[in-house]
Amino acid sequence: MINPKSFYNLLTSANVEFFSGVPDSLLKDFCAYITDNAPKQNHIIAANEGNAIALAAGHHMATGKIPMVYMQNSGIGNAVNPLLSLADKQVYSIPMLLMIGWRGEPGLKDEPQHVMQGEVTLDLLKAMKIPYVVLSNVETEVESQVKEALTNAKANNAPYALVIKKGTFDKYSIKDKIKTSYELSREAAIQQIVEQLNGDEIIVSTTGKTSRELFEIRAALGQAHHSDFLTVGSMGHASQIALGIALSKPNKKVICIDGDGALLMQMGGLAIIGTMAPSNFIHIVINNGAHESVGGQPTVGFEIDIPALAKANNYKMATAVSNATELKNALKNIETGNCPALIEIKTKVGSRDDLGRPTIKPVDNKVNFMENLQK
Repeated sequence: MINPKSFYNLLTSANVEFFSGVPDSLLKDFCAYITDNAPKQNHIIAANEGNAIALAAGHHMATGKIPMVYMQNSGIGNAVNPLLSLADKQVYSIPMLLMIGWRGEPGLKDEPQHVMQGEVTLDLLKAMKIPYVVLSNVETEVESQVKEALTNAKANNAPYALVIKKGTFDKYSIKDKIKTSYELSREAAIQQIVEQLNGDEIIVSTTGKTSRELFEIRAALGQAHHSDFLTVGSMGHASQIALGIALSKPNKKVICIDGDGALLMQMGGLAIIGTMAPSNFIHIVINNGAHESVGGQPTVGFEIDIPALAKANNYKMATAVSNATELKNALKNIETGNCPALIEIKTKVGSRDDLGRPTIKPVDNKVNFMENLQK
């Protein structure tokens, strides 16, 4: 395995000093090391992968140096536009290193949302004419691979990708952890939401641990899962899935349970929700200030005023809560006349060690969900 410190030192000694991207579980140990050790202005956890490409381009044009952008392979989709219309040799010809976590690598067991992404990862890079190497997990081989990558990027003034397999990096735990005094955990907040439902509401939950916890809460309460759409992939898009349902089913109360990282990734969705103004839409944002599902790197969730953003985007009601009593009252006070409404729930970081995953396949979740919607 590669020691994160050694890899970081290898890059910085080659004058790669700027890092940006969206955290990934396969890269979490290296990303954690960057978070703890890179100067703040040289490491930006971006809202989405396309933003990270743009940040890297700006850094290169300002300094002439080669930056690094990291992402899970599911983030390639967000990065395609700036990679092809900004960094490509036929446009602005901007060199950079891409570090891509290979979730769903063929031959390895992984979650359903990662399987197809893993199958086509290398093909996508080939289609974009981005040269790549699958990084070795032997440190003596890594130095020559990185040297070749940088030589290629410089010679062609274009991106070069390092594809990272599962288990490539040694363990490293982030030291600069988010510290809060908030009462609620994410799971406790979701449980309180579920317990206050009438039973005929629709829930669309965001990717990561939020959907996993919702599934287990339903199971623990002996409730069916057909009222919940678990957005196991497509980070940032749960609110627009929920909006599409709310507009088509105006007599159904639709609740989107979102996260701070997901909201930041596709923040433009707020404007569309506010403009369409569905009177049956409740947007709940659970904000723990971290990309918890992929290593705990911080978001800027606690640095911005999410209810103010919602109000500026024409939500009729928006508020922030940080304990069980406030949450209970906020949910009680939402009426048809003040929707779309947003509740930001500020929570602490953390989840159960024995947290499982949904035991139904995504396609079965969809079929059951659609049948319930048609009733």
